[in-house]
Amino acid sequence: MEFVHKTVLLNEAVDALNCQKDKIYIDATAGGGGHSLEIAKRIGANGKLFAFDVDDDAIKAASEKLKNFPNAKIIKSSYTQIPEVLKELGIEKITGGILFDLGASSHQLTTQERGFSFMKEARLDMRFNQDCPDIDLSENRKGRGLIESGYCQLTAYEIVNNYTETEIADIIFKYGEEKFSRRIAKKIIEKRKEKPIETTTELANIVKSSAPYPKSGMHPATRTFQALRIAVNKELESIETTLQQIIHLLDKDARIVVISFHSLEDRLVKNIFRQYSSDCLCPIEQLICSCEPKQLKILAKKPIMPSPAELKDNPSARSAKMRVAEKL
Repeated sequence: MEFVHKTVLLNEAVDALNCQKDKIYIDATAGGGGHSLEIAKRIGANGKLFAFDVDDDAIKAASEKLKNFPNAKIIKSSYTQIPEVLKELGIEKITGGILFDLGASSHQLTTQERGFSFMKEARLDMRFNQDCPDIDLSENRKGRGLIESGYCQLTAYEIVNNYTETEIADIIFKYGEEKFSRRIAKKIIEKRKEKPIETTTELANIVKSSAPYPKSGMHPATRTFQALRIAVNKELESIETTLQQIIHLLDKDARIVVISFHSLEDRLVKNIFRQYSSDCLCPIEQLICSCEPKQLKILAKKPIMPSPAELKDNPSARSAKMRVAEKL
């Protein structure tokens, strides 16, 4: 299938990186290579771009776009591995900047066999990385042991069919901000007693029968599917840990740009930027500050949003928010 994905905030994000020739830049989430291509154009022949992704379809598309740019290297690895990969490459500092375009791509959300969409019939999967072994995790909850041992990655099927009612409800509430999470979890447990819940449409129908349509007109399953995707890929944990590591790897004046697509991500990015750009976050009653010297300067006090023209061309960009900071 052709990789179809419209790059969000293309010029705004690359402009925010303040690309300079001869410096090192990283596209932490290459996707189809839209941002990477524009960065590669701006950094000159002696600049270096390292683009990371775990999705084979994304890597194939990005490789095609960047084929005429020897200054760009695509690395099949999660952005969580960037510190380790840079160490292996002998790179001590990110001298130019780094861009994170978080969440799932349009291609991932619309590719039927990925199981991200409640609009397409597919097995419940939702993994970004499809390299993990495809095995049956349902027998006697043995999946937990295999996942904990690192043998395979968690899937949405495993959560829906083997987690407890409380665990499912907590995931849907925490990562989907779904107020009907308890009701949905209870219905899932009832239905899976009859037979395993195998597909996206089965799950969507269960959620639809458990929760009313929001006034916004959004499908009732939207928040549940978002929550499962975040849980499967450990998105928030990965973002928090990686951002904190990357900030320490930025050279002076290097930029960090993060595009997020839902409130949980944006709030997390906002708080981390605030933490590293504040003089002191100690409690009022603490007489002596124990904070590290601030390391970031926030360049945009409010998140940058897509323009009306971009939203007209790409309505799916409506929830995008971009935050930018510079290393001190």
